[in-house]
Amino acid sequence: MIIVEGIEIDPKVMMGKPVIQGTRITAELILRKLSEGATENDLFDAYPRLTRDGIHAAMRYAADVLAHEEIIIKEQKSAVG
Repeated sequence: MIIVEGIEIDPKVMMGKPVIQGTRITAELILRKLSEGATENDLFDAYPRLTRDGIHAAMRYAADVLAHEEIIIKEQKSAVG
């Protein structure tokens, strides 16, 4: 199932994690490598089937997930001695 353009989920591929369409490269892996300082060229060297569109799809997917994330802030009671 394609969840955003270029990203798909299939329970039979990488245990259902979101992957770059047509590969076994997870969106998480791409984002983690980028956050560690990898360049696009580093990623292309390490993953020959990866394309620039695939990298952008991983970033789009992450942005979409964060856009729909709900954060609940629970106020902590202060300890009074």
